[in-house]
Amino acid sequence: MDHEFHQLRVAEVKRETPDSVSVRLEVPEPLRGTFAFKAGQHLTFRREIGGEEVRRNYSVCVAPSEGLLKIGVKRIAGGAFSGWVNEALKAGDTLDVMAPHGSFCWNFEAQARRHYVAFAGGSGITPILSLMKTALAVESQSQFTLFYGNRTSAGVMFLEEIAGLKDRYIDRLGVFHFLEDEEEEIQVFNGRLDRAKIDVLLSSLVDPAHVDAFFICGPGPMMDAAEEALQARNVEPSRILVERFTTGPLSAAQAAAARALEEKAAGLKMSITLNGRRMNVTFDPANRSILDNVRAAGMPAPFACKGGVCATCRAKVTAGEVSMKVNYGLTAQELAEGYVLTCQATPVSEGVSLTYDV
Repeated sequence: MDHEFHQLRVAEVKRETPDSVSVRLEVPEPLRGTFAFKAGQHLTFRREIGGEEVRRNYSVCVAPSEGLLKIGVKRIAGGAFSGWVNEALKAGDTLDVMAPHGSFCWNFEAQARRHYVAFAGGSGITPILSLMKTALAVESQSQFTLFYGNRTSAGVMFLEEIAGLKDRYIDRLGVFHFLEDEEEEIQVFNGRLDRAKIDVLLSSLVDPAHVDAFFICGPGPMMDAAEEALQARNVEPSRILVERFTTGPLSAAQAAAARALEEKAAGLKMSITLNGRRMNVTFDPANRSILDNVRAAGMPAPFACKGGVCATCRAKVTAGEVSMKVNYGLTAQELAEGYVLTCQATPVSEGVSLTYDV
């Protein structure tokens, strides 16, 4: 993966809702290969705001076949980057952007005949829109069902675009909107997508046994509810794909255990490979993670969320053993292959070697 930041020019900033915009980026010809993406992936952005470097991830909201690079940004309370994008960013500005990455992806095949179901909430529609467009365009015999929750109709991101897709793929796309603060005639579509609501949907509108993959992205409680409802119906983990933007804090017990592990790791030496350069780094518990120790040693290891979500800091363990506090960004296959999230990782043995060059 290309961990470097590249300057891209903003081609268009379009108001989608009162508190969200879409941002289309220009990709110069020499960087076309660098910014080729899979449906469901995201971009890492970097900007200095108030004297501090801020990094944020935003999902691509278009299909690879469209030949565009576009993201959706919803303003969040106190969000320095999202507020700046919504208030000040304009066409002609430039942004520091890292190459696309992320594993919220599916292998779409032209001859496949499948059924996909997505649970989206708020700005969680952005990667799901990319997946939905791709599924419908690539697999002409497949069906897609979208359950999309928002507070009000005015806050529905990409409402017109989704309606256009529904008209275009009328026999293959089902779209169901759920509003918390507005009432519709059919009671099931009123209120949030909580566990009770999702149980009803899985009992009446879709049969999980006949769904090939579920895509889940949105607020934490909605994602937890959807995942739990599917697990209760014995849906295989490989058919449940979840993309988290944020996570909650560790419990007191988890935080204490993590801190104890960090203290125990004091003085352990690690061999780190980054951009073809190998360096020995001694773990200092004051820096809390392998990532922060590597950066403190002067190596520009990539990162974004530092919450175990985005996988920007992913590296492969080639020797020794490490432990992660949490993992929301790596697949079971990546774990089996030895990948870790260095923002969550602590060495637990001598002779740890990691490489970011994978």
